[in-house]
Amino acid sequence: MNMQEVIEQRLTETLDPVFVEVVDETHMHNVPSNAQSHFKLTVVSPEFEGKTLLQQHRLVNEVLATEIPKIHALAIHTYTPDEWFERAGQAPASPQCMGGSKPSS
Repeated sequence: MNMQEVIEQRLTETLDPVFVEVVDETHMHNVPSNAQSHFKLTVVSPEFEGKTLLQQHRLVNEVLATEIPKIHALAIHTYTPDEWFERAGQAPASPQCMGGSKPSS
């Protein structure tokens, strides 16, 4: 199982999300193609109800405690089901990498 699948499985098993998306954005960075080091997470879960954004992100970090040391960058977008509905099911786009350019092919 690759890192993207592991992350998705851990989040699904632990947070019982209404929606979860794990995007491997490693290809957007100047790293080897098989690095599996940059991820964007969007998690919509009733588990986030009544929690601050910081508490929501800490919960995700706890769930992924074993995986995080192996990841270079992790963008976390967490929402309650109502917040997700208000956003029309859209998470923000990731910014361009500022840590170096991707070698041209």
